[in-house]
Amino acid sequence: MLTPDDVGQRVVVRRVVGVRHGRPLYTDAIGELTELTETDLSLATGRGPLRVPLAEVHRAKRVPGRRRPTRAEVAALELAADEAWPAPVRERLGDWWLRAAGGWTGRANSALPIGDPGLPLAAAVDAVERWYAAHGLRPRVNIPLPLAAAVNAELDARGWLTAPPVLVQTAPLATVLDAVPQRPDLPPVRLEAGPSPEWLAIAGGRKGTPPAAARRLLTDVGEVRFAHVYAEEGPLVAIARGTVTGGGRWLGLVLVEVVPPARRRGLARHVVRSLAEWAAGRGATDAFLQVEEHNVEAVALYARLGFTTHHRYLTRSAPDDAPRLG
Repeated sequence: MLTPDDVGQRVVVRRVVGVRHGRPLYTDAIGELTELTETDLSLATGRGPLRVPLAEVHRAKRVPGRRRPTRAEVAALELAADEAWPAPVRERLGDWWLRAAGGWTGRANSALPIGDPGLPLAAAVDAVERWYAAHGLRPRVNIPLPLAAAVNAELDARGWLTAPPVLVQTAPLATVLDAVPQRPDLPPVRLEAGPSPEWLAIAGGRKGTPPAAARRLLTDVGEVRFAHVYAEEGPLVAIARGTVTGGGRWLGLVLVEVVPPARRRGLARHVVRSLAEWAAGRGATDAFLQVEEHNVEAVALYARLGFTTHHRYLTRSAPDDAPRLG
């Protein structure tokens, strides 16, 4: 049977769907395991999300043959993602990064523990706690797994809190473009060098309005575009942000949002295709994104575009009673 370590992996599930002539009938489903609870499992399949009660599962296992990324590959992708989401306040702790952006988003306000901090592990975590306290922020650490498993164990021992796991997913740009047909029937996607006020308002609806200092992280990237789609009557109905980082290899996709009245029309795929075309024109070959593993609908959408999980990360936060200054 599957375990929580299989979340984010491609699996096959054989389930019992009935009985004929006294013998059970089975059907198989293949997809990415997005959630595993005590009662159910959820898959992102090519036909959409699928929830299966564990009582119906006859057998389930990972699909063989998928190569796990090396530690170096995980580190390189995490650094490309950091380059794509550059916190305006940054300081080195050995090879680690300490990052702050006025408290806006966990990624931009957390330490990235890749490499050697230049201190024993316990002392390095102490230094992280002091740095964030001095900046008036709760100490946070982004934990790429399994790369930073030792750091994760140290935070467990200190009673740090854990946010829902996030899947870091990747796909070849050619696969994304093949999966999304052009849609001349939809309003055009405008790619701008900066976000409009309306763009920021939609982006802030889920993550909170960016403070002035944090807005720098949206634009302070060498190659960045902000996708805007306007309805015929004028209002902005879909947005996304794309960057090219990692030595020009990676398109980073974030903040793919469609306003509720305009959903179910293919606008999310529409903006993703436009940014994929833009990045391919600049020599990028692959795309990455981050999505919470419990967001089954989004995981299913990205699976249909060819994305699979490269690795996971956890955002760990110091307990509520952690000291903060300022």
